[in-house]
Amino acid sequence: MRIPAHAVCTAIRDDIVSGVFEPGGRLTEEVLARRYGVSRVPVREALRTLESEGFVTTRRHAGACVAEPTAQEAADLLELRMLLEPLAASRAARRRTDAHLKVLRGLVRLGQERARRGQGEDLRALGGWFHETLAQASGSPGLIALLTQMRHKVAWMFVVEAPARPVESWAEHGAIVDAVARGDAERARTLAAIHADRAAAAHRLRRHPVSTSQPAVNMSGGRH
Repeated sequence: MRIPAHAVCTAIRDDIVSGVFEPGGRLTEEVLARRYGVSRVPVREALRTLESEGFVTTRRHAGACVAEPTAQEAADLLELRMLLEPLAASRAARRRTDAHLKVLRGLVRLGQERARRGQGEDLRALGGWFHETLAQASGSPGLIALLTQMRHKVAWMFVVEAPARPVESWAEHGAIVDAVARGDAERARTLAAIHADRAAAAHRLRRHPVSTSQPAVNMSGGRH
Protein backbone atom coordinates (compact mmCIF):
# COMPACT_ATOMS: atom_id res chain seq x y z
CA MET A 1 0.00 0.00 0.00
CA ARG A 2 1.42 3.36 -1.02
CA ILE A 3 1.36 5.85 1.86
CA PRO A 4 0.48 9.35 0.54
CA ALA A 5 2.95 12.17 1.07
CA HIS A 6 0.45 14.21 3.12
CA ALA A 7 0.24 11.39 5.69
CA VAL A 8 4.03 11.24 5.92
CA CYS A 9 4.10 15.04 6.21
CA THR A 10 1.62 14.92 9.11
CA ALA A 11 3.67 12.23 10.86
CA ILE A 12 6.94 14.13 10.54
CA ARG A 13 5.29 17.41 11.61
CA ASP A 14 3.77 15.72 14.67
CA ASP A 15 7.18 14.34 15.63
CA ILE A 16 8.78 17.76 15.22
CA VAL A 17 6.07 19.45 17.30
CA SER A 18 6.31 16.82 20.05
CA GLY A 19 10.10 17.10 20.20
CA VAL A 20 11.00 13.67 18.81
CA PHE A 21 13.17 15.56 16.32
CA GLU A 22 14.84 18.43 18.15
CA PRO A 23 15.56 21.82 16.52
CA GLY A 24 18.70 21.65 14.41
CA GLY A 25 18.55 17.87 14.05
CA ARG A 26 19.17 16.32 10.63
CA LEU A 27 16.27 14.76 8.75
CA THR A 28 17.68 12.24 6.28
CA GLU A 29 15.36 10.69 3.74
CA GLU A 30 16.70 7.20 4.37
CA VAL A 31 16.20 7.32 8.14
CA LEU A 32 12.73 8.86 7.83
CA ALA A 33 11.66 6.33 5.20
CA ARG A 34 12.72 3.52 7.50
CA ARG A 35 11.05 5.09 10.54
CA TYR A 36 7.67 5.46 8.84
CA GLY A 37 7.91 2.35 6.67
CA VAL A 38 7.62 4.21 3.36
CA SER A 39 9.74 4.86 0.29
CA ARG A 40 11.92 7.95 0.02
CA VAL A 41 9.60 9.58 -2.54
CA PRO A 42 6.79 10.63 -0.13
CA VAL A 43 9.43 11.59 2.44
CA ARG A 44 11.06 13.92 -0.08
CA GLU A 45 7.69 15.49 -0.92
CA ALA A 46 6.84 15.85 2.78
CA LEU A 47 10.12 17.59 3.54
CA ARG A 48 9.49 20.11 0.77
CA THR A 49 6.07 20.88 2.25
CA LEU A 50 7.45 21.19 5.77
CA GLU A 51 10.17 23.53 4.53
CA SER A 52 7.52 25.78 2.98
CA GLU A 53 5.71 25.77 6.35
CA GLY A 54 8.85 26.73 8.27
CA PHE A 55 9.37 23.48 10.20
CA VAL A 56 12.33 22.33 8.10
CA THR A 57 15.30 24.13 6.63
CA THR A 58 17.91 22.97 4.11
CA ARG A 59 21.54 23.52 5.02
CA ARG A 60 24.51 23.35 2.73
CA HIS A 61 26.44 20.09 3.19
CA ALA A 62 23.88 18.90 5.78
CA GLY A 63 20.62 18.65 3.86
CA ALA A 64 17.24 18.87 5.56
CA CYS A 65 17.24 19.81 9.25
CA VAL A 66 14.60 20.78 11.79
CA ALA A 67 14.35 24.56 11.81
CA GLU A 68 15.62 26.53 14.81
CA PRO A 69 13.25 29.49 15.25
CA THR A 70 14.55 32.44 17.19
CA ALA A 71 12.73 34.00 20.13
CA GLN A 72 11.84 36.95 17.89
CA GLU A 73 10.38 34.66 15.22
CA ALA A 74 8.31 32.92 17.89
CA ALA A 75 7.04 36.25 19.24
CA ASP A 76 6.18 37.41 15.72
CA LEU A 77 4.24 34.20 15.08
CA LEU A 78 2.20 34.63 18.25
CA GLU A 79 1.47 38.27 17.40
CA LEU A 80 0.37 37.31 13.90
CA ARG A 81 -1.99 34.66 15.24
CA MET A 82 -3.45 37.25 17.61
CA LEU A 83 -4.30 39.36 14.56
CA LEU A 84 -5.73 36.53 12.47
CA GLU A 85 -7.97 34.87 15.05
CA PRO A 86 -10.13 38.01 15.49
CA LEU A 87 -10.38 38.21 11.69
CA ALA A 88 -11.62 34.62 11.62
CA ALA A 89 -14.22 35.42 14.29
CA SER A 90 -15.40 38.43 12.32
CA ARG A 91 -15.80 36.41 9.15
CA ALA A 92 -17.49 33.59 11.05
CA ALA A 93 -20.17 36.06 12.15
CA ARG A 94 -20.98 36.65 8.48
CA ARG A 95 -20.41 33.20 7.02
CA ARG A 96 -21.04 30.56 9.68
CA THR A 97 -23.52 27.80 9.01
CA ASP A 98 -26.06 26.37 11.44
CA ALA A 99 -23.82 23.30 11.72
CA HIS A 100 -20.85 25.42 12.76
CA LEU A 101 -22.96 27.23 15.33
CA LYS A 102 -24.26 23.96 16.76
CA VAL A 103 -20.73 22.61 17.22
CA LEU A 104 -19.47 25.86 18.74
CA ARG A 105 -22.32 26.01 21.23
CA GLY A 106 -21.79 22.36 22.13
CA LEU A 107 -18.09 22.96 22.76
CA VAL A 108 -18.87 25.98 24.95
CA ARG A 109 -21.32 23.93 27.02
CA LEU A 110 -18.75 21.18 27.50
CA GLY A 111 -15.99 23.68 28.23
CA GLN A 112 -18.01 25.51 30.85
CA GLU A 113 -18.96 22.21 32.48
CA ARG A 114 -15.35 20.94 32.55
CA ALA A 115 -14.12 24.33 33.82
CA ARG A 116 -16.50 24.19 36.76
CA ARG A 117 -15.24 20.68 37.55
CA GLY A 118 -11.58 21.65 37.15
CA GLN A 119 -10.88 19.10 34.40
CA GLY A 120 -7.88 20.88 32.89
CA GLU A 121 -6.75 18.27 30.37
CA ASP A 122 -10.20 18.14 28.80
CA LEU A 123 -10.22 21.94 28.59
CA ARG A 124 -6.99 22.02 26.58
CA ALA A 125 -8.43 19.72 23.91
CA LEU A 126 -11.82 21.47 23.90
CA GLY A 127 -10.14 24.86 23.50
CA GLY A 128 -8.24 23.61 20.47
CA TRP A 129 -11.43 22.25 18.89
CA PHE A 130 -13.23 25.51 19.62
CA HIS A 131 -10.67 27.67 17.83
CA GLU A 132 -10.39 25.20 14.97
CA THR A 133 -14.18 25.22 14.48
CA LEU A 134 -14.30 29.02 14.70
CA ALA A 135 -11.68 29.19 11.95
CA GLN A 136 -13.66 26.72 9.84
CA ALA A 137 -16.75 28.88 10.29
CA SER A 138 -14.92 31.79 8.66
CA GLY A 139 -15.51 30.14 5.29
CA SER A 140 -12.08 31.30 4.10
CA PRO A 141 -9.88 28.37 2.97
CA GLY A 142 -6.70 30.44 2.95
CA LEU A 143 -7.30 31.78 6.44
CA ILE A 144 -8.24 28.33 7.73
CA ALA A 145 -5.05 26.79 6.32
CA LEU A 146 -2.90 29.58 7.73
CA LEU A 147 -4.41 29.36 11.21
CA THR A 148 -4.07 25.56 11.21
CA GLN A 149 -0.39 25.85 10.30
CA MET A 150 0.12 28.53 12.94
CA ARG A 151 -1.51 26.39 15.64
CA HIS A 152 0.99 23.62 14.87
CA LYS A 153 3.90 26.06 15.04
CA VAL A 154 2.70 27.70 18.25
CA ALA A 155 2.39 24.24 19.85
CA TRP A 156 5.96 23.53 18.72
CA MET A 157 7.44 26.79 19.99
CA PHE A 158 5.46 27.40 23.17
CA VAL A 159 4.25 25.75 26.32
CA VAL A 160 0.76 27.03 27.12
CA GLU A 161 -0.13 27.30 30.80
CA ALA A 162 -3.67 26.48 31.88
CA PRO A 163 -5.86 29.59 32.34
CA ALA A 164 -5.79 30.89 35.90
CA ARG A 165 -9.57 31.38 35.72
CA PRO A 166 -10.89 28.76 33.28
CA VAL A 167 -14.55 29.57 34.01
CA GLU A 168 -13.97 33.15 32.87
CA SER A 169 -12.03 31.96 29.83
CA TRP A 170 -14.95 29.80 28.71
CA ALA A 171 -17.38 32.63 29.41
CA GLU A 172 -15.33 34.61 26.86
CA HIS A 173 -15.72 31.74 24.39
CA GLY A 174 -19.44 31.82 24.97
CA ALA A 175 -19.64 35.57 24.36
CA ILE A 176 -17.77 35.16 21.06
CA VAL A 177 -20.23 32.49 19.95
CA ASP A 178 -23.17 34.72 20.91
CA ALA A 179 -21.77 37.50 18.71
CA VAL A 180 -21.20 35.05 15.86
CA ALA A 181 -24.76 33.75 16.22
CA ARG A 182 -26.15 37.30 15.98
CA GLY A 183 -24.03 38.08 12.95
CA ASP A 184 -22.30 40.91 14.84
CA ALA A 185 -18.93 40.81 13.07
CA GLU A 186 -17.42 43.80 14.86
CA ARG A 187 -18.28 42.53 18.34
CA ALA A 188 -17.03 39.05 17.45
CA ARG A 189 -13.73 40.57 16.31
CA THR A 190 -13.39 42.70 19.44
CA LEU A 191 -14.17 39.86 21.84
CA ALA A 192 -11.83 37.48 20.02
CA ALA A 193 -9.03 40.08 20.15
CA ILE A 194 -9.47 40.52 23.91
CA HIS A 195 -9.52 36.76 24.42
CA ALA A 196 -6.42 36.24 22.23
CA ASP A 197 -4.53 38.95 24.09
CA ARG A 198 -5.26 37.37 27.46
CA ALA A 199 -4.42 33.89 26.19
CA ALA A 200 -1.07 35.07 24.81
CA ALA A 201 0.10 35.87 28.33
CA ALA A 202 -0.02 32.14 29.14
CA HIS A 203 2.48 31.24 26.39
CA ARG A 204 6.06 30.44 27.39
CA LEU A 205 8.87 29.62 24.98
CA ARG A 206 9.43 25.88 24.85
CA ARG A 207 12.81 24.30 25.49
CA HIS A 208 12.84 20.95 23.69
CA PRO A 209 14.68 18.10 25.40
CA VAL A 210 17.11 16.16 23.25
CA SER A 211 15.57 12.90 22.11
CA THR A 212 17.90 9.90 22.39
CA SER A 213 15.72 7.35 20.62
CA GLN A 214 13.43 7.41 17.62
CA PRO A 215 11.53 4.11 17.35
CA ALA A 216 9.99 3.09 14.07
CA VAL A 217 6.45 4.18 13.30
CA ASN A 218 3.98 1.97 11.47
CA MET A 219 2.30 4.30 8.98
CA SER A 220 -0.20 1.64 7.92
CA GLY A 221 -1.60 1.39 11.43
CA GLY A 222 -4.10 4.21 11.04
CA ARG A 223 -2.00 7.25 11.78
CA HIS A 224 -3.37 10.40 10.09
